[in-house]
Amino acid sequence: MQVSVEDVSSLTKTLKIVVPEDIVSKKIEDAYKELKAEVSIKGFRKGKVPRKVLEKGYGEKIKMEVGEKLVQDTYFDALEKIDYKPVVHPEIKSHKFADDGTFVYEAEIDVKPQFELGQYKGIEVEMPEIIVTDEAVEAEIESLRKELAPLRNIDDRGIVVGDLVVVDFQGFDETGEALKQVKAENYSVEVGSGRNGEDFENACLGLKKGEEASRIVEFPLSLANPILAGKKVEFKINVKEIKERVLADVNDEFAQDVGEEFKTLDSLKDHLRKKLEKQRSDAQTGDLTDKVMLKLLEKHDFEVPNKLVAYEVNEQIKQLEDHLQKQGLTLESAGMNQEKLVNDYKDAAAKRVRGDFILKKIAETEEIKLSDEDINKGFERIATQYGMPVDEVKKYFRSRNELLPFMNELLSEKILEFLRANAVVTKVPVQAAGNESEQAGATE
Repeated sequence: MQVSVEDVSSLTKTLKIVVPEDIVSKKIEDAYKELKAEVSIKGFRKGKVPRKVLEKGYGEKIKMEVGEKLVQDTYFDALEKIDYKPVVHPEIKSHKFADDGTFVYEAEIDVKPQFELGQYKGIEVEMPEIIVTDEAVEAEIESLRKELAPLRNIDDRGIVVGDLVVVDFQGFDETGEALKQVKAENYSVEVGSGRNGEDFENACLGLKKGEEASRIVEFPLSLANPILAGKKVEFKINVKEIKERVLADVNDEFAQDVGEEFKTLDSLKDHLRKKLEKQRSDAQTGDLTDKVMLKLLEKHDFEVPNKLVAYEVNEQIKQLEDHLQKQGLTLESAGMNQEKLVNDYKDAAAKRVRGDFILKKIAETEEIKLSDEDINKGFERIATQYGMPVDEVKKYFRSRNELLPFMNELLSEKILEFLRANAVVTKVPVQAAGNESEQAGATE
């Protein structure tokens, strides 16, 4: 078998593979023998159909099947004859049965980039001090008051901020046409929470139980919902229920209602303070990882395989399509363009691919490998997360060919843990209100 390599780019290569005539002829002969034993043609006994008759009726089909089989049987042998290691499956560009009896095909591959590993230990980053203020603890107390508060029906006033309401609504565009995706019955809204869109919640203010009203809402371009972003929508709203929370006084009795372990309000506040500190510490682990990876990307600038980037982009778009499908939408109905999405996602995808190559090279240099203990801890984490027995988690991964991606994820986590442990972290003071709100936002 002859193998030659042509450079398409520094990372993309085309392999021209020539399979010898003796191998090709045997594959074709075997295919016709198998066909002869199976096929029935009028006028001939089964197993006695002449080769020329079979070639006339099945020649193209045999060539297609044999060609596919020859590629499958010879591709990996061909790889052993060259120095390149592909990072993704090949793209078969062309194939043909040559006049000399050989079979010739071209396989385009992307190969692993070669780069020098720069600094990765001792990376200097700044992280804000973790400070939980009294105001943050009071906000947690207020959240618990709302969570534990009984609800009281309201019949004698309009909706105010803080009310929990149930409405039916239908949205109409500027031409008066009903929007199919902007419609709901018995829709729950916590007015003032922002969870249902500040503009829509504000449109409910003042309405009374049993009242039907029309409200115009102009949505900003920045709105996450692509159906409503930048649109002016008329909502016809029917208020079915209004409830308000009956908030308890904040005292020792309230603390005991939160949990038997809290005998006093101070003990509850101490618990909440520690909880917030842990939340912010956990959030900082993610922030530290992001900052270290950003520094690594700045220090390692190299080309990455286009096919891997395309795969990452396709995965992002697939996740978006799955998310939209749950809302009864498609990319088209959501006003999104596939080509624009590819361009929008490309840079971030290239950085993720480059980051993965950097991490894997660090693992090779530092000989970071997964142990059985690491894998078992990963299984235990999944089991806890989904409330499954560990043995069931192991069966799930091993029966669905998902063990390798899972192990790659665990290895990346172990490399990142190594990088965080070897980073030089400088704690910087938190500036009063601004950073306090920033810290709070990081935990939401």
